[in-house]
Amino acid sequence: MNKIELLSPAGNLEKLKIAFAYGADAVYGGVSHFSLRIRSGKEFTFESFKEGIDYAHSLGKKVYATINGFPFNSQIDLLKKHIVQMAELKPDALIVAAPGVVKLCRELAPDIPIHLSTQANVMNYLDAQVYYDMGVRRIIAAREISLKDIKEIKKQLPDMEIEIFVHGSMCFAYSGRCLVSAVQMGRVPNRGSCANDCRFQYTLYAANEDHGTLFRLEEEPGVGTYIFNAKDMNLASHVDEILASDAVDSIKIEGRTKSPYYAAVTAYTYRQAIDDYYNNAFDASKYQQELATTKNRGFTDAYLIHRPFDKMDSQNHDYALSKGSFEVSGLVTEDEMHFMCKYKTYPNEAIEIFAPLNSEIETCDNEIGSIFQGEDGKYYVKFKKILTETNKELESVHSGNTNKIQLPGKLPYLTMLRVENDEEEACCN
Repeated sequence: MNKIELLSPAGNLEKLKIAFAYGADAVYGGVSHFSLRIRSGKEFTFESFKEGIDYAHSLGKKVYATINGFPFNSQIDLLKKHIVQMAELKPDALIVAAPGVVKLCRELAPDIPIHLSTQANVMNYLDAQVYYDMGVRRIIAAREISLKDIKEIKKQLPDMEIEIFVHGSMCFAYSGRCLVSAVQMGRVPNRGSCANDCRFQYTLYAANEDHGTLFRLEEEPGVGTYIFNAKDMNLASHVDEILASDAVDSIKIEGRTKSPYYAAVTAYTYRQAIDDYYNNAFDASKYQQELATTKNRGFTDAYLIHRPFDKMDSQNHDYALSKGSFEVSGLVTEDEMHFMCKYKTYPNEAIEIFAPLNSEIETCDNEIGSIFQGEDGKYYVKFKKILTETNKELESVHSGNTNKIQLPGKLPYLTMLRVENDEEEACCN
């Protein structure tokens, strides 16, 4: 049995490094409007994306470049130039959605493997075979597919790699084939500029065309306000079933526009789930507890295990996004002796240390503060004083402060300091 790949989102260079530090084997990202995440694509330049690829390769890990938009005729020449530019960066694969773009990539970048985007909606081995014959060597299956159908595709095409989404935002439309944003905002989802209109609150009306009256429909409290709003996918509790199928080569986390904390927690948690499975120590409750600390719209296990018509809990009619149970207080800098404040930090408060995978934490106690292990087995830092890099003492430090803040002792680069929200802050917004 081959060990499955964990694939994380990389919206920018910092999140790319965080994903690897917390357990990802590979990441995916892009640099232009030919990627379906235009907002995150703008955070990468060709130079920084190349830096990310070189960084990944130095770790023995991989980067997949997204070219999964659907181009207009007027964009074809620009697309050809873009494919050549991306190929020069030496990514480990190109993620492509349109058959014509697959053909172009084969012609212009013949040495780079092609992965077929979930936007291509592959649900069966007949479609998979067509793309295999075109040169595709991995399909990212439609999010509506079942594990049973994935196993059948693998049976029919054993040399085709199969990648599936296991976590992140869900679209209420079929594999993201939505035009609501295009109609309402003029932003075309399948060109990389979705406005997320499905997350808005809607008020429903009924019209009588005979005499032109319009009635506002009064809704039962908590039902129907967010009528298009899908919960977030969370298949952590089913990682054991996925791996046991021996049909999936890569599990993928959605979220190039999500926070660095989301990138860290999801990579860390799914890495744990994978490793625990291979070590016969799988514990679904542990993973769910950790994932609940991230901002989410409520969780659903979506359709991989259950058919869509069996699912009655995939929509969230109450709110668009919750805060999550934790806030990131700080991010440790590369020198490992300072952190940058991301929330708020006060003296004499115990702050949990959330460190990259397999980190060793050294305890200490000095005039700046202490690093210690709590009774719960977790590590914490407590500051006796808040000192900047230049030894200026502050009463507290808040997000927006660009000064490095001294740590009592060394902590691994990209370690996150996190504090639990109080109940009022943690409620849905």
